[in-house]
Amino acid sequence: MMTLSEVVVTLRRVERVEVTSWVERGWIAPEPRAGDEPAFSDLDVARACLIRDLRQDLGVEEETIPLVLSLLDQVYALRRRLNALSGAVLEQPEEVRRAILELVEKPPRGTKGVRPDRSG
Repeated sequence: MMTLSEVVVTLRRVERVEVTSWVERGWIAPEPRAGDEPAFSDLDVARACLIRDLRQDLGVEEETIPLVLSLLDQVYALRRRLNALSGAVLEQPEEVRRAILELVEKPPRGTKGVRPDRSG
């Protein structure tokens, strides 16, 4: 865990007031500490780095940041669920795994034979 002061030093190119603003807007959610600076997790620091890069390096407008963060949060949540689902499928007997794979590879109704992309 890091304090606000340590986060500002780690981030470079970002003022304390900016990080405080990000916390106030809910873009970062460190753990509050009574009478002390909030405690930032590694995830909070990574998110702060992302916000800094979006704003400074990519020129993303401040009004757009919540949308970008929301979309990234959704992508990460989907990845976690997909990994959990993959793990559950792998624990199934071979016959069940094969049946699931056949269903996944079967084209959805109305797609006229379009196969799912298996590249990634």
